[in-house]
Amino acid sequence: LASELSSEKGHAFVEQLHKVQCMLQDVGSNIATPLSSARQAHLKRTSFSERPVLELEQWIDKYSEELPPLRAFILPSGGKSSAALHVSRAVCRRAERCVVPLVQAGEADPNVAKYLNRLSDYLFVLARYAAMKEGKEEKIYIKPEP
Repeated sequence: LASELSSEKGHAFVEQLHKVQCMLQDVGSNIATPLSSARQAHLKRTSFSERPVLELEQWIDKYSEELPPLRAFILPSGGKSSAALHVSRAVCRRAERCVVPLVQAGEADPNVAKYLNRLSDYLFVLARYAAMKEGKEEKIYIKPEP
C-alpha cells in the first residue's frame, strides 16, 4: 500500500520499496528454514547476508541528511504516502519482535533481525521524507493533560 500510494505521488524511492518487498521474501524464506533441522542445500539457498542491512543504512543516511532534525515525537501523519509508511513501520516492528526469539534460539540468521530493525528505521525516515516532499505537515505528539 505504501509503495502504491508513494508511486501515485511520483516518489523516486518507490524502486527501493520494491527491492524491500523482494528482500522480505528472502526474510520469509530464512525464517521458514530452521537452521537446526534444514538440509544444507536449503540453508544455502535461504541464507541472509549483511549486505541488505548495509544498504538500508545507506538509504537511511541519505534521506536523513535532507530532513530537519526531529525535536519531538511525531504521530503517523503527513499525507497518505507518509501515513502508509508509518503503518508499514509498525508492522515491521511487530515482525521484528516475532523474529528475535527465533534468532535467539539459533533458528534464524541474526541478519534477518538486523534487517527488520533497520527496515523499521528506514520506513520511519522515509515517512518523514515523503511528508516533506509532498509539503504535508507532520503532527506532533502532545501529552494529554492528566
